Amino acid sequence: MTANRTTATESKNFSGALRPKSNYTSALVLLTSLFFMWGFITCLNDILIPHLKGLFDLNYTKTMLIQFTFFGAYALMSIPAGWIVGKIGYKKGIVLGLSVTGVGALMFYPASMMISYGVFLTGFFILATGITILQVAANPFVAILGAPETASGRLNMTQAFNSLGTTIAPIFGGLLILSNHTVAAEKAATVQIPYIGIAIALFLIAVVFAFAKLPNIKAESQQKAAGSAWKYPHLVLGAIAIFLYVGGEVSIGSFLISFFKEHDIAGLVETEGAKYVAMYWGGAMIGRFFGAISLTGIKKQNTRFILYAVTMVFAFFLAWYLTKETTLAALFLIFVIINLAGFLLGKNKPGRTLSIMAGIVVVLVTITVISSGKFAMWPIIAVGLFNSIMFPTIFTLAIDGLGKNTSQGSGILCMAIVGGALIPLLMGVMADNFGIHHSFLITLVCYLYILFYGIRGYKHQIKTENI
Repeated sequence: MTANRTTATESKNFSGALRPKSNYTSALVLLTSLFFMWGFITCLNDILIPHLKGLFDLNYTKTMLIQFTFFGAYALMSIPAGWIVGKIGYKKGIVLGLSVTGVGALMFYPASMMISYGVFLTGFFILATGITILQVAANPFVAILGAPETASGRLNMTQAFNSLGTTIAPIFGGLLILSNHTVAAEKAATVQIPYIGIAIALFLIAVVFAFAKLPNIKAESQQKAAGSAWKYPHLVLGAIAIFLYVGGEVSIGSFLISFFKEHDIAGLVETEGAKYVAMYWGGAMIGRFFGAISLTGIKKQNTRFILYAVTMVFAFFLAWYLTKETTLAALFLIFVIINLAGFLLGKNKPGRTLSIMAGIVVVLVTITVISSGKFAMWPIIAVGLFNSIMFPTIFTLAIDGLGKNTSQGSGILCMAIVGGALIPLLMGVMADNFGIHHSFLITLVCYLYILFYGIRGYKHQIKTENI
């Protein structure tokens, strides 16, 4: 989801002490579990948003304080997390991150007992702080476990499991958290077992990491780069694109259940709406599979065709499992085919692919805004498919040609994730004043800018330095 942000470029910042031929399979398996867990936890917010809105009788603006608190932690804690991991190392950083995240999950128990929105928000902040530490430690760890030229492949694989977590979370949350309880204490209590279970799982994984034999990797000392990354217009414009992308993606996920409940859209109860949220995030997973197939450099056309076909079959059965209707699964498959066509038309050119995907999303969101009923519902669900490769593509384009300023540029882009805190809040204000349907205009503006960045904004406007 939304939250695992890194590129293979980071691997250049570390020593080459690791031998490419070494076997780091077990280490990668352990690290992949982290990507799954934080994807799962982050996307579970989309279930808690309508749950807590009903529990505390909140308007949309106050409800979006959940995402404001959660993603605001990224902005506040990224630099301290980097300092901590630099001091204690990656392995201890992962153990610390898992432990802090576990404590955050446990906070939901007293929050539910006290029925306190403030304590819930405190839990969200602690959760996000732990995940921030995990990202700072785990992302570069994955990038450097092996040969630099295969780093992007490893990251794509771990990100696919992150998307698996974001797909499963709404199903899990819909079954265990969303309910028809009318008594506040009973409604609040539904979060206790799921989050206690999450906390136990996190603490157990922390114990495994504490005793696991992982490669001892240390960052190289870096010379302070001359000049500033801020002098590169394509980086600054890229940071704005990251800000708006994360904000748009998170906003859509946050409002889907409430949107589907509207009588002029689908009139779905929350438990049914949660299944379609899973489809939204599942689309991102499917799109990443397509992206991985396209970017792995597979030369045999038959092999690529088979992998594309397998992915489409998987997409069909995922949609069928969630909806239990063959017709709806076939409808979702049409969007999947359009997504694949977008990759093929992109011809592995980042800017071209980004502009195609953003252009399609602009059309989809526009249809949602101007229409009603299920005709408005399905385009916004399909947006997840086209979101899949936006973050890494924008990130790569933005840091291209920064030379010795690459590390600073990466930090600027990571700070831009705070868009996930501010854009949903802005959308909440608009939903309260103009209705949830029209509030999607906020996301339309976000994707129009991303379209601009894919067409023109990423192009270098000053002479770049040699890396």
